[in-house]
Amino acid sequence: MLSREAAELIGLQAVAWLAGNDELLPVFLGATGAAEDDFRAALEDPSFQGAVLDFILMDDAWVGAFCEAQGMTYDQPAAARAMLPGGGEVHWT
Repeated sequence: MLSREAAELIGLQAVAWLAGNDELLPVFLGATGAAEDDFRAALEDPSFQGAVLDFILMDDAWVGAFCEAQGMTYDQPAAARAMLPGGGEVHWT
């Protein structure tokens, strides 16, 4: 299990990775209604980091691209998300 500090570091990496992704950033902005300025304002906000991780976790290709860019294992983004605000497991039953 990750520490809260490690989870926030991965969240910060996710925000930075998404901000630099010219293809996915507009998709995220359109889906959330966030503005590019929100990235700078909320960069260190664990709730915003969780929202970015939620977005990345929606697609296996995005998870793979993020993990490969950061040199982390594919399970680390989900583990980090679980440690951030609102990251409790969702049960669809």
